[in-house]
Amino acid sequence: MSKTPLTVRGAEKLRDELNRLKSEDRPAVIKAIAEARAHGDLKENAEYHAAREQQGFIEGRIAEIESKLANAQIIDVSTLPANGKVVFGVTVVLADEEDGTEKTYQIVGEDEADIKAGLISVQSPIARALIGKEEGEVVDVQAPGGQRAYEIIEVRYQ
Repeated sequence: MSKTPLTVRGAEKLRDELNRLKSEDRPAVIKAIAEARAHGDLKENAEYHAAREQQGFIEGRIAEIESKLANAQIIDVSTLPANGKVVFGVTVVLADEEDGTEKTYQIVGEDEADIKAGLISVQSPIARALIGKEEGEVVDVQAPGGQRAYEIIEVRYQ
């Protein structure tokens, strides 16, 4: 299995979630199961079944996060040589060639992507078009809304 790229911040968020699931959510659901068992007949006990279902979700998410972290290649962009080239993890300021509006995106792993927060997946059309380009270049992006041209104004290694 190949390694999945992940930013330092993305890995930290996954570790925080894993820690919360193991130290808070898992013990709480175990306690809820024990309390529901104390109520008697398990066949007719909706609280017991809901708690068991919740436990299944928590255990599944723990396994998913542990797998992601085990298969992650954590990339610290601040340690890369700042040569103006667009690579995974950098923050890019783009100017739309059509209307001149500026947009700022950070290229992140698939699990970290959040377009509203300016985090775009390395698999997205715009990120794929930007990778390997340098400041000052104009890139054509085949987006779902049609062909767009962006000028790379700035590449930040932060």
